[in-house]
Amino acid sequence: MENLALRNYLAELLGTFTLVFVGSLSILAAVATDAPVVLTIAFGFGLALLAGLYAFGEISGGHFNPAVSLAMFLSGRLELPTMIGYWISQILGAILASLAVLAAFSQDDVAGTATQASTNWDAFWLELLLTTIFVAVILQSSRSQRVFGTALLAIPLTLVAIHLAAIPVSGGSVNPARSLGPALVGNEWGDFWIYLTAPLIGGVIGAVIHSLLYGRYVVVDVETVEVAPPEA
Repeated sequence: MENLALRNYLAELLGTFTLVFVGSLSILAAVATDAPVVLTIAFGFGLALLAGLYAFGEISGGHFNPAVSLAMFLSGRLELPTMIGYWISQILGAILASLAVLAAFSQDDVAGTATQASTNWDAFWLELLLTTIFVAVILQSSRSQRVFGTALLAIPLTLVAIHLAAIPVSGGSVNPARSLGPALVGNEWGDFWIYLTAPLIGGVIGAVIHSLLYGRYVVVDVETVEVAPPEA
């Protein structure tokens, strides 16, 4: 059991590293070239999440985001100690990703990958609502038999849509760990409170809405289910 928990935490660390590292590089690439900035960054983060899910998601569930882990906990799909372990792993993964960017670029470049708001209220409102939508997609696409097998596409594509919609206003974080790594390593703390609070509140709202619509997730222990013998 302990080895399984360590594998889960390592998968969350590596998945978050992949998301933040590749996503941050897409920001720097968009700035350095004539590529369309919003499209480049949106697909950079979306495809980075896709890569992380394929590489590590099968082990840990592929949260890579404290708001998602919080929603999973509130939905009964994650225990509190595990959620805390996921949070620590996600934060470490994001910080290591920004340190890896720093190894190839300057601290100012890392600061340029931090999420910043055009106006505080607008950014807070968008981050809250978009995280709610993002969490709702994750909770249902990873649970429903109707869409079983499409979660690996639905979740990254939703993140692409979020970036396309929110980059001009909030940067499209919906992830406290993604914002913390560049803020800490780049020493760019402007508007960070938005990206710490709004996604977590959005995660709570998304979990509540999903629970009201679909009911609380119930784990069935197949080892304890008794099957009646066939009638003679």
